[in-house]
Amino acid sequence: MDDNLHSPQRRLIELRIEHGDLDSLIDQASVERPLDELTLRRLKKRRLALRDQIATLEMRLSPPEPA
Repeated sequence: MDDNLHSPQRRLIELRIEHGDLDSLIDQASVERPLDELTLRRLKKRRLALRDQIATLEMRLSPPEPA
């Protein structure tokens, strides 16, 4: 059971959730209460890094397609 807590599939789900949370936070911040530009840039940079991690993990988990 402990293996399931650290599985790549679980990590992928966690990354997708965090990415979605950041999406919501960025959307809300730009509409409701504008954050300072530096904070907004940091959030967007983190979201982009998460997207890259998700793509890398998805590539490792999906079987290679035949040539």
